Amino acid sequence: MWLAIDAKTREIVGVHIGDRSELAAKALWQSLPGVYRQCAVCYTDFWAADAAVLPSKRHRAVGKETGLTNRIERFNCTLRQRVSRLVRKTLSFSKSLDNHIGAIWYFIHDYSASLPV
Repeated sequence: MWLAIDAKTREIVGVHIGDRSELAAKALWQSLPGVYRQCAVCYTDFWAADAAVLPSKRHRAVGKETGLTNRIERFNCTLRQRVSRLVRKTLSFSKSLDNHIGAIWYFIHDYSASLPV
């Protein structure tokens, strides 16, 4: 799962569910609103697909010690805790990929709606 989050508002601004390929990175980049593609700086880990797709003016590869990726890491932990079907050894685990994707989208929409304005 690929996510882009606005660090100030904590709003999820881009999502793509897929593998960790350059094609998936490109799909995430296309899912971002135009204003983010033109102005925002993306802080990522050192994954090669990020560097291949994101424009160099908009991309900074950073380590976890910088704290610049902590919001997305925190969101990933919250997602795993609240969407129990993502945890394999639970009663709500589903083998259907469509059910997983639906649960993720439902959570993202609910999360975004619950943010303070």
